[in-house]
Amino acid sequence: GDAMVVDFEGSIDGEVFPGGTAEDYELELGSNGFIPGFEEQLIGASVGEEKTVTVDFPADYAAEHLAGKQAVFAVKVKALKAVQAAQVDDALAARMGAENLADLRRQMRESLQSHYRNAARGHMKHALFDKLEKAHDFPLPNVLVDQEFQGIWHEVERQLKGENADDIREGKTDDELRVDYRKIAERRVRLGLLLSEVGRRNGIQVSNDDLERAVAKQAANYPDQTEAVRKFYTDNPQALGYLQAPILEDKVVDYILELAEVEVQKIPPAEILADAAGADQTTKDRQGPARTEYP
Repeated sequence: GDAMVVDFEGSIDGEVFPGGTAEDYELELGSNGFIPGFEEQLIGASVGEEKTVTVDFPADYAAEHLAGKQAVFAVKVKALKAVQAAQVDDALAARMGAENLADLRRQMRESLQSHYRNAARGHMKHALFDKLEKAHDFPLPNVLVDQEFQGIWHEVERQLKGENADDIREGKTDDELRVDYRKIAERRVRLGLLLSEVGRRNGIQVSNDDLERAVAKQAANYPDQTEAVRKFYTDNPQALGYLQAPILEDKVVDYILELAEVEVQKIPPAEILADAAGADQTTKDRQGPARTEYP
C-alpha cells in the first residue's frame, strides 16, 4: 500500500530498451502493476538508495521483443509515500475544483441523481421495447435487417478478439452466434420502424433548438475546441443525424409513455446500476431500436 517515487532505467544484455525508462514514477508496492518480482525487490529501500532489480519478462508478455527475456533495472528511490485518509474539508473540495465542501457535496449529489435517473430510464426503455416488440409483428425489409446485422456482427467480431471473448461466446459457435445476433438485428429494425412510424403519424419531430442543445452538449465535452466541434456538426449532416436519431427516439418514447399505464416501482440503486452496467458490456445487450433514418 505504500508508494515509492522512483527513477529507473531498464536494459537487456547491457542495451537500454524502449519503454524501460521513467522518471518520478510513483510505484505502489503490492499493486502488481509492474513485472513480477520488481516490487518485491524494492521493499525496505530508503530514500536516496540506488538498487539493481533483475526480473524476467513473462513468456506471454504483450511486447514480443521483450517476452521471456531477463532485464536489469537501475532504480533510484526518490521519495516514499504512505496512504492516508483525506481530511474532508473545504481544502479537499478546492483541490477537486469546488468552491467549498458544501458545493462539492451538491455537485456529487447532483451527479449521483443524474446517474440514477439515466440508469432508471434505460431500464424503463428496455422494458417498453420488450412490450412493443411483443405486441407488433410485421414483415421486415431484408435489406435493412442485413445492414443492421452486418453492423452488429462487425462489432461482435472485434469483441471476440478481446479478453472477454468467452463471456460473449458463451460456448457457442460462430454460426450459433450469428443466429442470435440476427434475431437482435430483426428486433432493432422492427423497433426502429415502429418508433419511426409512431413519430410520423403524430408529427413528432426534432427541432433546431433540440439539435442546438445536443451540439452544445457535445461541445461542452471539449471546452478548448468548442467552435471546432460546432463547425464539425454544421459541416457534416451525417454526424448531425447521429445526434438527431436518439433525440427523436426519446421524444417518441416519451409520447408513448404518456399514453401508457406506468407502474412506478422502487428499485435499490445497486440493482438498477447493475442492469446499466450489463447493458454496456456487449453488443448482445444493446437491444434497443436501430437508429437509422428510414423512409
